Amino acid sequence: MPEFDLKIRTKKFAINILNLCEKIYCSTPKKYICDQLARSGGSVGSNYRAACRPKSNKDFINKLKIILEEADESMFWLEVINETHNNVDKKEVEQLIKEANELCAIFVKSIYTTSASIKKTNEAKKINRIKS
Repeated sequence: MPEFDLKIRTKKFAINILNLCEKIYCSTPKKYICDQLARSGGSVGSNYRAACRPKSNKDFINKLKIILEEADESMFWLEVINETHNNVDKKEVEQLIKEANELCAIFVKSIYTTSASIKKTNEAKKINRIKS
C-alpha cells in the first residue's frame, strides 16, 4: 500500500475513534476508557507520520513497533466498549475493531519485511568484509 494511502487510512481511523468517543455517554469509568481509546487511536496516525521520516531502518522498525502497540491497545479498548456499552452502535465498534486488527497486521508485516531486509543487508556486508 502506498505511504500516502496509509497516512489517510490511519488519520481516518483516528477520526472515527474520536467520533465514536463523542457518542458515548461519559460517566467516570466510561470517560477513562474513551480517553484511553482517543489517545491510542490518535497515536496510530501521528506515530505513522513520524515513521515516514525515520533516521534509519532500525528507527523505522522502532516507530512501527510503537504504532503496533497503539493499534493493539485501541483494539483492546474497542473490545471493552463493545462488551460493556449498550448505547453504542455495535456495528460501528466492530468495524473499528476490524480496522485496528488490519492495521496491526499491516504493521507486523512491515516490521517483519524491514527486519528481514536489514538482516540481509548486514549479511551481505559481512560477506563483503570477509572477501576483502
